Parts: sequence; structure tokens; C-alpha cells
Amino acid sequence: MSGTSEGPTPAADLDRSAVTDSDHTTYQCVFATAPLAMAVVDRAGLVAGANAAFGELLGTDPDTLTGRVAADLVDLASDTRSWHAYREVLRGRQAKLRCTRRLKHPEGHSVWVQVTVAPLSGQTGVLLSVADISARHELQARLRHLQMHDPVTRLPNRTLFFERLSAALEAESYEQSGTGRIGLCYLDLDGFKAVNDTLGHRVGDRLLAAVAERLTRVADEAGYARAVTPLVARLGGDEFALLVEDSTGTEQLAELAESALKALEEPFDLAGQRLSLTASIGVVERHAAGTTATGLMQAADTTLYWAKADGKARWTLFDPERNAHRMTRQALSSTLRPAIERGEFALEYQPLVGMEDGRLSGVEALIRWNHPQFGTLTPNRFIGLAEEDGSIVQLGRWALATACRQARRWQQAHPDEPPIFVSVNVAVRQVWDSDLVADVAEILAETGLAPHLLQLELTESAVMGSAGRPLQALQALSDMGVRIAIDDFGTGYSNLAYLSRLPVSTLKLDGSFVRGFQYEADKNPAITANCADEVIVEAMIQLAHRLGITVTAECVETSAQATRLRRIGCDTGQGWLYSRPVPPDRISELLGEQTYAVGNP
Repeated sequence: MSGTSEGPTPAADLDRSAVTDSDHTTYQCVFATAPLAMAVVDRAGLVAGANAAFGELLGTDPDTLTGRVAADLVDLASDTRSWHAYREVLRGRQAKLRCTRRLKHPEGHSVWVQVTVAPLSGQTGVLLSVADISARHELQARLRHLQMHDPVTRLPNRTLFFERLSAALEAESYEQSGTGRIGLCYLDLDGFKAVNDTLGHRVGDRLLAAVAERLTRVADEAGYARAVTPLVARLGGDEFALLVEDSTGTEQLAELAESALKALEEPFDLAGQRLSLTASIGVVERHAAGTTATGLMQAADTTLYWAKADGKARWTLFDPERNAHRMTRQALSSTLRPAIERGEFALEYQPLVGMEDGRLSGVEALIRWNHPQFGTLTPNRFIGLAEEDGSIVQLGRWALATACRQARRWQQAHPDEPPIFVSVNVAVRQVWDSDLVADVAEILAETGLAPHLLQLELTESAVMGSAGRPLQALQALSDMGVRIAIDDFGTGYSNLAYLSRLPVSTLKLDGSFVRGFQYEADKNPAITANCADEVIVEAMIQLAHRLGITVTAECVETSAQATRLRRIGCDTGQGWLYSRPVPPDRISELLGEQTYAVGNP
């Protein structure tokens, strides 16, 4: 039998159709009554249908949402990344999008939501679901506030301060608008520790809270009529910061610092306690471009240190030159000891000339640091640092050994000339932190230099205040035959009679006395006779001679000065009139020249 005929629909197909219709109805019911706000969005991005929860969330009838642009309803186009991801999900190129948005409810309040967009299985559209996370967001905000604020003062803490500072230094923050500058007042309370120690931490905390209130008031007044109010933060302890974004220059920061100081001058009344305090402030203001948070804080910290060192109760502006000097000191201090070991130091020698015969009688050894970065450095650049960190002991011993060795070489190279002595500067710390007597004895033995050809120079303040071990050391050195000289004599307030009890062989008059001889002696003898400097110098020379002490004048620069010094009895001269400090080879040449033809005979 040919052909076919349509028979009745199989029972299985009828059951499957019924199930499909039933599932569809169930899904629609679930969609409509679900507590989660949902909407079906077609590939064009339009709402195909929304449930009641979605309408309630947006404060409208869900039926009115059909045909609306879904992205506009939940603000998906507000940032580029979310907008691109949303379009990729619509096109089927991305599996899911999840983001957080703040929506404005028609009744005026804000709603924080989490938006999820995902493809519908077997469908051409996507499912947009929106969960209300306002309560969770509020809790997170409260926790963040607690995390980012100081519990004592309720000010932003160090974490929030650096977050704001880092954001302000990002290029997009200042390139689009504003001045492109940033300023910082870094404040520290003077003597706050004493409040905690004497009155207790509870009073200390109340004082910090009161300080915070006054600084906040200062910031509010400074921000009046300006685009940005300075941020006041407590960085820890008794340290506060006032951050000025889009600052207009140092004048603005100076005014802010001055206002802060004045605000804190008024006494604080705290539970019956009347307290007065001051503060020190470091002020930094600069271009934001090229500035880092670390660099800005380092500059502020340095400037705050200057304010403290300059006397406290003041503000100080960052000075690049002063900071460069400080950085140089740090660089020198950190490399001092290695430089000694690497042999970066050398000695130059300045002649000491007899005033009567013009002969070279000795030299002073002057140390130089041939620094690989900063060039040749004179002692005033590094001796103080060496005394601070103790490396002066090692450096001083090297200088002493080198000078003695060189003096012995000159003696051997010029056997027909009277031997010259070498004078070496000694720091007081060398006497205290080392066995100077033993070191000198050992070096003289090693080099073969006679003790009377070594002179040790100590400053007036060090020698005149000597007692105990230093005095014993000086006496032992003198007994050994070593000369002891007082350097820069006349700059202190010495008891001259004390000289008779010290083993001193030479006084070196400070150059300020010699520089006082400013005119030519033969031009105005009447003035010469009444010259105060000359009278003082002559009196000191006479006293020294009566005590059996010779006198050397430093900083002799003119023949007239040499003539007058010789006339009043000065024994030896040192200065540029004779020679600048020179290398050892030049001293060898001078030894062969016999005399210096300077001054009138």
C-alpha cells in the first residue's frame, strides 16, 4: 500500500509539549515574583520585560520599563570599562559582567546595587539582575571610616592621609585643572611628652583632640572662598599634617602655618587643667609633577627638624640648598670610614717661618679628602663628622704617622739643613678614645723621628679645660719631648695664669688678631701706637715669653703685618704671605731656598 497518512500525535510528544508549556509558565511566575530585581534585555540593549522587584527598586511600574535602554537604567555607561564589558556580553563575546553602581531613587535617597549581566541559555537576550547592597555598603563605609580615622581626634589617620596624598600626585589629578602644585605643613607639638608623663595619657588625649579642633578650624577658614579645603590629619603621636591640593605658592602655605601657630598659642582649658603649648612646623610647597609622596614627606620631615633645631615654636620653609648641604653631610658621614681604608686622604703642609731670620722652622700638616664625587675637601667639611662618629681616632692616627714619616724623609733628604718640625692637629676625642701617648711613642719609634720634631696642636677650649686623663696625656707627651701647641689662641675665655700649669710650648694666635692690623704701619705711627689689636697681641706675647712659651701668628698675609708682628716679639709666622698649604715636594724645594725674603729687616 503506497503513500502515507497522518496518524494521531504520539502520546510522548503531547506530554513533552505540555511539560514545555508548564515550565514556561512556571519560569514566568518565578521571574515575576522573585525578590531579586531582574529584567530581560534583548541583543539591542532594550528591556524586553522586567519583574516587580526591578520596578520597585527603581520606584516605577515595571511595565513602563519595557523598551527602555537597560544601560541607562543602571548607569552602565558611566565608566568605559563596564560599558565595554556590557556590550561584549550582549554580543555573546563575554560570559558575564558584574559591577557596583549608585542609583538615585525617585524619592531622593541613594541605592547602592550590584549589577550582574549574563546570557540567557538558549535565548537571544541577556538577564540583567540587580541586588540592593545598600546595607552592606553602609557597613563597609562605617568600617572603612573607623579604619581610616584616628579614634582620639576623629581626624583622618596616616593611612587615609597617604591615600589622599598619592591620589593628589597622580598626573590626571592635576593635569586637567587646578594649579598643578601641592603644599604640606608638617606639625609637631613641642614638649607634648611632658604632658603625658606628668598629667597622664587621658589628659594628653584630650589635648590632642583640642589641638585637632583648632587645626580643623584653621583649615576651614583657609579653605573659605577656595576650591579645596586643606586636609587635616593626625599622622601619629603628636604629629599632624595639613595637606593643600592645588596650592597657589609658598605664601599660601606660610599663611596657613602662621595661622596654625597662632591658633595653638591660646591656652587650653581641659577639665580644670590650663595648658599652654607651642608647635614646630615644616613647610613644603612645590610642583606636583615629578614629586612623590615619599619625597614630599622626607622634605617635610627635614624641614620640621630644622624648625626644631632653630628654636621651636616656629615654622620653617624647605630650602633646597640647606637640604643639599645636609644630604652632603650624610653622604660624607656614611663614607668616611671606608674612605680612610681606601686611602682617599692626603696631607698638605703649610710653612711655619721664623719672624727674625725668615727661615723655614716647621710645617703644619693639613689633611685633605680627595673625594671621588665632591672633589678635594678641606678639614672643615669632614673633621666635625669624624669627631661625631669616632672615626677621628683612625683618621688622626693615620695623619700623625704620615706626617712623622714625611718629616723624617725631609730630614734625610737635607742632612745639611737644620731639621724642621711637623705640627699635627689632635682632636680631644683622640685623647679620650685612644691611647694617644702610646700611639705617638710607637709612631716615633717606627719612623725614627725625634720627639722634639713633632708638635701636637689642640684647640684652646680643649687644652684650657683639660683635667684628669687629657692633662695626664699632655704631660706624658711633653715629658717625652713632644711639643704641645694651643691652636686658635685668644678665641676663648682662658685663664692665662692657667698656662703656667700646662705643658704648653707654643701659642698659635688666632688669625682674627692679625687681620686687625689693617693699615700700613709706616703711614700713621700715631694710630699704630694706639692700635687695640696690637696692644692685646703684644701683651699676650710678653706673657707667653715670661712663661717660656713661643708664639706663632696665623693668617699672616702682608709684609706690613709681618713687620709689626716681628717688632712686638712674635716668634713664628704662618699664612699666605709665606705659602699656601702645598704638597710635600714643594716643602723640599723651600728647604733648599734657605729663607723667606719678606718684611723689613
